[in-house]
Amino acid sequence: MNEVPALVLSRWAALAGRPSRRHGTGLIQDTFLVEGRAGPALVQRLHPIFGAEVHQDILAVTRHLAGQGMPTPRLLPSDDGALCVEYSHPERPLWRAMTFLEDTVAHDRMPSPTLAREAGALVGRFHHALRAFVYDYRFVRPGVHDTRRHLAALRGALERHPGHRLFPQVEPLARELLAREPGLPSWDALPLRHAHGDLKLSNLLFRASGEGLCLVDLDTVGLLPWPLELADALRSWCNPLGEDTAETVFSEAIFEASVEGYAREARGLVTPEERGMLVEALVTICLELSARFLADALEERYFGWKPALFPTLGEHNLVRARGQWALLQAVERRRGALEATVRRSR
Repeated sequence: MNEVPALVLSRWAALAGRPSRRHGTGLIQDTFLVEGRAGPALVQRLHPIFGAEVHQDILAVTRHLAGQGMPTPRLLPSDDGALCVEYSHPERPLWRAMTFLEDTVAHDRMPSPTLAREAGALVGRFHHALRAFVYDYRFVRPGVHDTRRHLAALRGALERHPGHRLFPQVEPLARELLAREPGLPSWDALPLRHAHGDLKLSNLLFRASGEGLCLVDLDTVGLLPWPLELADALRSWCNPLGEDTAETVFSEAIFEASVEGYAREARGLVTPEERGMLVEALVTICLELSARFLADALEERYFGWKPALFPTLGEHNLVRARGQWALLQAVERRRGALEATVRRSR
């Protein structure tokens, strides 16, 4: 699908009959830029993992952010006041429209420590703006960063697919990951904080000058332990080679700039105990993702498969799993230095 169906656009008078085209590189939602009568707008077809109630959360969060003076995309209700509309697709029927922030820049990979510092500062401002936000989220994703659940899923995949062509390559790494389960940390003593939930770099928008502007794709907002929120960002930002290669590297310069930028805008927001668990959370996130990708390799599932690079879903997932394992090992080799950086940036 390369454009928004006319029946969807007809629900907004300002968008009806207007041209649209695909926009961005996101893998979860199908996003289109529509040349509306009152200016451009983004229209998205939602992934089926999200229910209509997520828009109540986005509405509440963006209202609060705007009230704190922070730029943010806003939902555009349809002409009858609906926050999302249905179209006759059996698996992905929900569509929504949002304001489009012009003259912004997005990146798929972190290009430099300079931008990393601005990315960290932007997330710090986001968290700081939500510090006094009081809200019960309507849409709650079950098992977010439940590492033990993902290890259990990997164990089940091994049991179900011993004859899979990739099993001999998957099993040795899977056994290494499963052996680490007894040493997994507990986050139960930490407070739950308002979190974006998916801080990959493409969900951050920057001004042309390089200054961070706002966060987008707010479907994943919710409550999380702070170390897991920021660690998920860092394992992505600090891997400049991306996830489609097993030969990953971990950039300490990007790590340092990111946490320094964050501390600049969110000083005093988190406790010493939370900061002290950031690197452990980074290791845990890498382990969790490696386990997820190994299970998906055997199950042959992955919504972001790139057939131009990999012959099957399984091969793509295996490479991603090996990449996260390599990232974990790189973090562990430099754990002391990374923890010292966190202590300095407070």
